[in-house]
Amino acid sequence: MPESFILIFSCNDKAGIQSKVSTFLFERSAFLTDVKSFSDSETHTFFSRVVFNLSEDEFSINQIKEDFNSLAAEFDMDWEMDSADKKIKTIIAVSKYGHCLNDLLFRAKYRNMPIEIVGVVSNHEDFREIVEFNNIEFHYLPIEKDLESKVAQENLFQEIVTKTDAELVVLARYMQILTEELSDKWFGKCINIHHSFLPSFKGADPYQQAFRKGVKIIGATAHYVTPDLDEGPIIEQNIERISHYDTPEDLVRKGNDIESIVLARAVRWHAEKRVLLNGNKTVVLI
Repeated sequence: MPESFILIFSCNDKAGIQSKVSTFLFERSAFLTDVKSFSDSETHTFFSRVVFNLSEDEFSINQIKEDFNSLAAEFDMDWEMDSADKKIKTIIAVSKYGHCLNDLLFRAKYRNMPIEIVGVVSNHEDFREIVEFNNIEFHYLPIEKDLESKVAQENLFQEIVTKTDAELVVLARYMQILTEELSDKWFGKCINIHHSFLPSFKGADPYQQAFRKGVKIIGATAHYVTPDLDEGPIIEQNIERISHYDTPEDLVRKGNDIESIVLARAVRWHAEKRVLLNGNKTVVLI
């Protein structure tokens, strides 16, 4: 049975790139099942995601990867090629709000979310039971307010990521600001869910801020983490209409639902290799 693979790449834009890639794959008996691309006129960058089936009767994926190096060098590509069935090893970090964690646990187990949750990190013990019920290791990493404690805790966090070979870290309402060093190290591999429609209502108590402003919509933003707080490249956003009847508690309840959906989309798209970085923005090929 043919196996499915995903190729993603970006490079300086010029004529003939997609044609050469398609021809390269065709010559190696690959059958293209999905091709999406985008040309950014501002940055003059070309982005593409190609899904193809391959029968190993003639060419192996390892041989195709090796051969592709020459074409990638010709266009100075950033590229990845991997099995479409591969589940991304993922660490989830959470504090005292568990709706996003619970949603990802459910989707990974019952809704074909293409991630393998290899651990959950928390600075509180609240969700140990539900995590261990799902046969996932729970790592309690308490943290004090001083910088020394924070650095020590982050070192333990990094050790867990390294030990589990995690390829993605998801901050599922993890109410800690990562240090600049860790944010840089995990750039493009760490997704945060922010409980507002950025750039509005950054910081603490966004729903109280929204309530006091009398806004008519609230939202959530999933983005890659950078040293600049809540300024990383945005992957997905969504909103919910509210009214003067809604209390702050109603806003929190509705907001929690949006956060779960937005984070789940961002994680799925990242795992399916649909998200490509474009400076401080993203190209999402869906």
